Amino acid sequence: MKPMFRTGGLAALAAAMMTLGGCVIADVEGVDVTSTPEIEHFTGVAKAGMDLPFSKAVRADNTIYLSGELGIDPATNELVPGGAGPETTQIFENIARTLGEFDADLSDVVKCQVFLGDMADFGEMNAAYAAALPSPKPTRSTFGANGLALGAALEIECMAIKQ
Repeated sequence: MKPMFRTGGLAALAAAMMTLGGCVIADVEGVDVTSTPEIEHFTGVAKAGMDLPFSKAVRADNTIYLSGELGIDPATNELVPGGAGPETTQIFENIARTLGEFDADLSDVVKCQVFLGDMADFGEMNAAYAAALPSPKPTRSTFGANGLALGAALEIECMAIKQ
């Protein structure tokens, strides 16, 4: 039976472990590890008549996490007609309203994730997205999704940091 490591290989492995072991040492002087973040939930209604099992947004200290938003017009409680472009515009109007609950706005958004029901709608979504958000734009990921709630063309979730 062959040995698993040769002597030189074992020494190299030991040296690597000692080197990497030093990487996890951190200077935490002055860091209060006993404090907990101040958390606030906003449970606003996404669509009238629906009891949703999640918060529309949660603020943890100065970071605001927003649930995925659909292009629902609050006046009609229905998806806006016209597809990905108008839905994107409505989504950011809804997100702006939710951010207002935390005294924040679209300029505080730092990250968005877009879920498209059909990647062929990318250009239409992208144009409306660019028009809705102030510069500099937040980071973004875009994914194709196989079916979205209420037959929506897209869903967008964001994270904001209130300065």
